[in-house]
Amino acid sequence: MNGRDAADAPFTLRWAPLEPGVARRDIAWALLRMMLPASARLTNPCVHCGGPHGAVRIAGADAVASVTYTGGFAVVATAPRAAAASVGIDAETAQPGDGESYRGVLGPGTVSSPREWARVEAALKADGRGLRVDPAGVVVRELPLGGSGTPPHWEASVPGGGAFSGWDAAGPAGTVVSVALRPAAAEAGEAPGR
Repeated sequence: MNGRDAADAPFTLRWAPLEPGVARRDIAWALLRMMLPASARLTNPCVHCGGPHGAVRIAGADAVASVTYTGGFAVVATAPRAAAASVGIDAETAQPGDGESYRGVLGPGTVSSPREWARVEAALKADGRGLRVDPAGVVVRELPLGGSGTPPHWEASVPGGGAFSGWDAAGPAGTVVSVALRPAAAEAGEAPGR
């Protein structure tokens, strides 16, 4: 199992290959359990039907988490509640000429890159509403690099959901990974990332 932290970023990132015959959620949750205290209990009830495919929820630990799957990998992120009210992660397989695969996903006539889509998807997961929000309405803005530590690389504004800080992170070979955080000071009671 591999993983890296974006140096000084307020989140931790891990990934592992998916294994034949093992449910991908089991692999993602094994990664999360390695990152969280033994007291942590994981659930992911869907807010609509109650099935086990909703946002990851953590009880018994002061952390938030998000999971994604791409290119034969489970990729997970956690952040302490002191740093984030929610976290969202997305990973996309990156191939030369991938723009055609993302034609129209961020609005009619648009051709997006895997990185652009990963940023939007991470912000939507951190928002908690996911694709119930039109991805074309998400505005992502690059931020200048500088200062001490690892400042966010970008920020996203989600319609009706506020602002999110975002990082592009190292991930499995051949993928792009983006992580978005809702600041810890955000309004209490909002849905966590998925």
